[in-house]
Amino acid sequence: MNLQTGIDTSAASGLEKPPISDRPLVELSHVEKHYGRLHVLKDINLRVCQGEVLVVVGPSGSGKSTMCRTINRLESIDSGVIRIDGQLLPEEGKDLASLRAEVGMVFQSFNLFANKTILDNVTLAPMKVRHMDKKDAEDLAMDLLARVGVESQASKMPSQLSGGQQQRVAIARALAMKPKIMLFDEPTSALDPEMVNEVLDVMVELAKEGMTMICVTHEMGFARKAADRIVFMADGRILEEGKPDEFFDHPKSERAQEFLSKILTH
Repeated sequence: MNLQTGIDTSAASGLEKPPISDRPLVELSHVEKHYGRLHVLKDINLRVCQGEVLVVVGPSGSGKSTMCRTINRLESIDSGVIRIDGQLLPEEGKDLASLRAEVGMVFQSFNLFANKTILDNVTLAPMKVRHMDKKDAEDLAMDLLARVGVESQASKMPSQLSGGQQQRVAIARALAMKPKIMLFDEPTSALDPEMVNEVLDVMVELAKEGMTMICVTHEMGFARKAADRIVFMADGRILEEGKPDEFFDHPKSERAQEFLSKILTH
């Protein structure tokens, strides 16, 4: 089943990823962000088109997660402009809530409701925000839970699942809103090593299906396999961007070369 449309794509799983559109879904123009005296985002300019998988890499403290969180206004910006599908990102109120419904986000921590079952976690937002009928929401939720491989856990509570299972539920919950774009903020960083691949496999399938994705990650294997474009950040700036092979094999900036030499040799 296609996670965006709900259409069964199992027979077409061997087909190539749909082409990337020229239509920009996310645009950041001259975005600046400070925390007090700390200048965390410096003149960020970025454009992500429909169907594109953008992977953001760089050293800790480079501003990657902050940039990701500005895209649905979890972090405010000091200056600059952010547009989602051509619309200016609202600052607050109902317009912001409506726009956030179009932007799914998966965090480092799973953020599931501890007092609700897995099924309830996935159906809550579609029913409350999209006003979906309960049965339709449950049917969609079970389809998505099956797609991420945890349908047998639907009646359990989050505490009864492993970290990898909880993160896959978090992905299903975000997809239940049928977002235009998915943001992943280091989704495997809180997982035990053996659980990482089960989450990355779901993300790779999403990428193949043509979901527009911005992924902040330290998983270089995933970046090389799934990304259409790599953005390298350091010290609050975008220093380099390019195709995965281009970036990993021939990094242009000295800072990227230094970063990759440390990451890829350990």
